Amino acid sequence: MPTVKVGVIGCGAISGAYIKNAKTFPILDLVAFADLDSSKALKAATDNGGGAKACTVDELLADKSIDMVLNLTIPKVHAEVALRALEAGKHVYSEKPLAVTREEGKQIMNLAAKKDLRVGCAPDTFLGAGVQTCRKLLDDGAIGKVVAATAFMMCAGHESWHPSPEFYYKKGGGPMFDMGPYYLTALLHLLGPITKVAGLCATTRPQRTITSQPLHGTVIDVETPDHVAGTVQFASGAIGSVVMSFATRGNPHSPMTLLGTEGTLAVPDPNGFDGVVKIRKPGQDWEEIPHTHPKGYGRSAGLADMAHAIQTNRPHRASGEQAYAVLDIMQGFLDSSDNNTIYRVAAPYQRTAALPVDHTFGVLEK
Repeated sequence: MPTVKVGVIGCGAISGAYIKNAKTFPILDLVAFADLDSSKALKAATDNGGGAKACTVDELLADKSIDMVLNLTIPKVHAEVALRALEAGKHVYSEKPLAVTREEGKQIMNLAAKKDLRVGCAPDTFLGAGVQTCRKLLDDGAIGKVVAATAFMMCAGHESWHPSPEFYYKKGGGPMFDMGPYYLTALLHLLGPITKVAGLCATTRPQRTITSQPLHGTVIDVETPDHVAGTVQFASGAIGSVVMSFATRGNPHSPMTLLGTEGTLAVPDPNGFDGVVKIRKPGQDWEEIPHTHPKGYGRSAGLADMAHAIQTNRPHRASGEQAYAVLDIMQGFLDSSDNNTIYRVAAPYQRTAALPVDHTFGVLEK
């Protein structure tokens, strides 16, 4: 199968993980890197090897040999870059979130449809052995009908470790837009569409002081809620409790738990790929379940799946439609809190296909 040539726009902290893991997928060929800071683009191209070039954004978009753009910019410009890539006739795969507003998300999806191009979006962690094993267990009826779900991501924030954490506290950031995509994407993949959202939000600290380098001592104004809690209802009837926080010290809860009529399933951290899966049946202790799918995937799995899907004309799993549904739900938490109402989810969603258990590692053609 021929390779798909990918140009990367945005060579910040997350790009290293994509570059490293792209090498595990034979279909991906990262050929060009662009960043507003040309030194970052040059370093990324050097780290990638294989004759990759560093260039400007305009040069990358004008390169007719590039099939797909990997958009790793900061959230507030995700939509701008995605729209430019689509206008240039290229498929685009973005870091999460798809956009910072529903309106931007719709623009991306509408333009892609008009141009007959694909849109993909992180997270792709749901393609890892952890969540895929959980999906197979659920599809096989291992815990019966799921009645309830919990999803907790609770920490103190990112200003103590990230080199440039300001965007986490601006519009399009906060715990819901930063970490919510991992949890909500996993929940959608496992349980199907969410129909209603009831949320409460708080800004517990209106200012943050950066303690990491190189911006140690810089004060950030917090412009988005740093603690979001709420309830979601699935089309299946299951009800989930969700807490996303940059305002707490420690998290006493498991990342995600699904409770069914015949047992309980402990889902591993959806911000990882290969976590431990456990089931507890009535009257029994927790049992660790061996992974049913290949381990070792990392960021770029969704990109590779999309590349295969383009060549074989099938739906890709980390899709723009899925990312837009997540965006709609995340904004729904904030809207519900602001308006003191239950938000009825408008974005359509169809649960994506599970990965086959018998696929060859790195080759996602099925």
